[in-house]
Amino acid sequence: MPERLSPRAILERLVAFPTVSHASNLDLIDWVESYLAGHGITAHRHWNEVGDKAALYAHVGPEVEGGVILSGHSDVVPVEGQDWSSDPWQVTERDGKLYGRGTTDMKGFDALAIWALVEARHAGIERPLQLALSYDEEVGCTGAPPLIAAMSGLPRASAVIVGEPTGLSPVTGHKGGVTYKVHVQGFEVHSSILHRGVSAIMWGTKLIEWANGVNDANLAATPGPLAAAFDPPCTNLHVGQIRGGTAHNITAKYCTFGLGARVVPGETLDQWRGKIEAAAREIEGRMQAVRPEARIAMAETFSLPVFVPEENGEAERLVRRITGENGPAGAVSFGTEASHFQAAGYSAVVCGPGDIAVAHQPDEYITQAQFQAGEAFMTRLVETLSG
Repeated sequence: MPERLSPRAILERLVAFPTVSHASNLDLIDWVESYLAGHGITAHRHWNEVGDKAALYAHVGPEVEGGVILSGHSDVVPVEGQDWSSDPWQVTERDGKLYGRGTTDMKGFDALAIWALVEARHAGIERPLQLALSYDEEVGCTGAPPLIAAMSGLPRASAVIVGEPTGLSPVTGHKGGVTYKVHVQGFEVHSSILHRGVSAIMWGTKLIEWANGVNDANLAATPGPLAAAFDPPCTNLHVGQIRGGTAHNITAKYCTFGLGARVVPGETLDQWRGKIEAAAREIEGRMQAVRPEARIAMAETFSLPVFVPEENGEAERLVRRITGENGPAGAVSFGTEASHFQAAGYSAVVCGPGDIAVAHQPDEYITQAQFQAGEAFMTRLVETLSG
């Protein structure tokens, strides 16, 4: 029987794989699959369409429903252009902190989940424990939905713990999101006769200004009961990049930008799709009154369901039993695969070690205290599943 590695040793192995989202994660998946197999755990892969990435899922315990899923992602964000004090692909201990890319987001949780799965296998648990390890979370949670669908072949779990960093406090709600790539087509004329043409930039910014107005109105409004826990306590629209134009003295023929909405619980993606698309159509109509060739084309590039707090949810109750925390559940503005699990009918909670504030940053770290608290959390979870 292979050695049962400690959570710290597993973390060191995982961080050593540079699984940046634009690269393959297969070396990490190979290692995890092999390590689990050495302990009698069969893991299953779900491949992406290209075949250069795979998600991994596994089941330990009796073949019955009612188990717990530990869900994490294998990918991390890039380190290029960041000023690191140590090798980002090696766990380095300094001043009570474990530095390395992904230590907080979220290979720290992944290591603990893999460790817990092996411990559960040897403990002979009475209630199943499952592992869900996805890819491409950092580029829009795109790997989670096919993984969740693939896991339908396993006995259905009754609770999902998504281990994004929350300081091990339960989070039961987060914003969803929808993003469009907006392509504005104008009509070129000399800028001295601007009124005869359609500047894609100047008309495109009318849609951006509409978004600014929506943000102002949303911030000024009284938030709903589900939105009040968020910062900001409302849906907000954002444009991060814009490109277009040929020269200063020519009305721009093309302009492209991304327009996205982060949607609070209590509102839906479809509501905001309708508002954004209606605004674009109204502006397009005015453009075409000047030149019929003008248009606004929109393509949806990202969507993440809203994660809505459950009433007396099984996943939240489980985490509270383990942690002993009785205060109000948290809400976060960043997105996770918890909302995809919820959309598939699972009870889900976000709860993992670490601080989201240091995620994606140079010298990302997880404190030893948080990592040890995560180990204690997993130990109690295995004990709970052992009856």
